[in-house]
Amino acid sequence: MKKNPVVMVVDDDSGVRNAMRALLKSVGLNATLYGSAQEFLGAYDPHQPGCLLLDIRMPGMSGMELQQELNLRGAVVPVIFMSGHADIPMAVEAMQHGAFDFLQKPFRDQDLLDRIQKAIAKDAERRLALGERSRIKSHLESLTEREREVLDLLTTGKQNKQIAQDLGVSPRTIEIHRARVMEKMDAQSVAELVRMMMDLRQPA
Repeated sequence: MKKNPVVMVVDDDSGVRNAMRALLKSVGLNATLYGSAQEFLGAYDPHQPGCLLLDIRMPGMSGMELQQELNLRGAVVPVIFMSGHADIPMAVEAMQHGAFDFLQKPFRDQDLLDRIQKAIAKDAERRLALGERSRIKSHLESLTEREREVLDLLTTGKQNKQIAQDLGVSPRTIEIHRARVMEKMDAQSVAELVRMMMDLRQPA
């Protein structure tokens, strides 16, 4: 069952957290609130879509340190930093480490909501792409060694006869392998196979 997106708010100020919950609820968005980075990590679910609204300066683990920990875990959740003490070097560092956006307090509610909606859309896009990559990898792993060889040669543009010569088998054998490759990869054409292999080579 598909999960609805959630805005995860991490801020040590309870007043800020409650104000965020009320604002998000007013536009129909679900929110989960955390008073510290450690509390968030204890409950973090990588399969939960949404975005992370993160205070940059907190006691204990800072927002920047939490971002680094999420990066180490391969998290794809978009991070929007908020800070009352922001400076340009801090903003630049956050963005260099993959932050989706950076807001300095105080900010307009609508500015925040606009960024949250964009972050949620980006998260959905990333998760769709990762799901597609996972599906392709699963299909790829179902191929035999010979079928993988045929796939690799097919996606370089070689015809059945050339592949047969390269592998030292008959063209009829290649036709059989090719049909199995198409079936296992759930592809309708060689062009689709090429796109699949290109998608896998793209950085996640």
